[in-house]
Amino acid sequence: MATRVPRSLLLLVPLLLLSGALSAGALRFDLLSGHTKCISDDIKVGAMAVGKYHIVEPEGSSELPDSHRISLRVTSPYGSSLHYSENVQSGNFAFTLSEAGDYLACFWAPDHRPPTTIAFEFDWRSGVSAKDWSSVAKKGQVDIMELELKNLEDTIKSIHEEMFYLREREGEMQVLNGRTNTWMAWLSFLSLGICLSVAGLQLWHLKNFFERKKLL
Repeated sequence: MATRVPRSLLLLVPLLLLSGALSAGALRFDLLSGHTKCISDDIKVGAMAVGKYHIVEPEGSSELPDSHRISLRVTSPYGSSLHYSENVQSGNFAFTLSEAGDYLACFWAPDHRPPTTIAFEFDWRSGVSAKDWSSVAKKGQVDIMELELKNLEDTIKSIHEEMFYLREREGEMQVLNGRTNTWMAWLSFLSLGICLSVAGLQLWHLKNFFERKKLL
């Protein structure tokens, strides 16, 4: 006899898959000494951003060479420096964002001769994914299902807020496009007027020239 699965559990499955997809892990990058690598993320205002980074041990080595060090600077959309570390092997940062837009994290490594490739891992999270749910579970002593439901609730809220944020950005872009089109139309009429004025001046000059030469 087949077991009937509750409809609520069937609806919970895609949400669990969505939650797992949103909680991405650390990304690994290769950085050549003397070069810079930048990663950007579009984050809304009021969200919390946390990041962790560390250099990966080279293959065949049990410890990191002292020359394997990187520097990091995190800047806001308007160029304000939010985090800076120089010549480190690992680090982390956390801050609440007061500006909406593209935040930039730039890594660079000192120049070496011969050039060296430094591998590092970078885990950058914002919004609901920046929450430490393991500490929430320890503090509240909730079971796994309740913890997962709380995580899903925050994930849905984050998606809902992200949709409104994207609508606002779309509205701003439409206003900007309208202003740009208006300015282009005025510039087109201005350039047309200048061209007609120059053509009229040329005809007037040629007419005077031919009259002086008594050719007309």
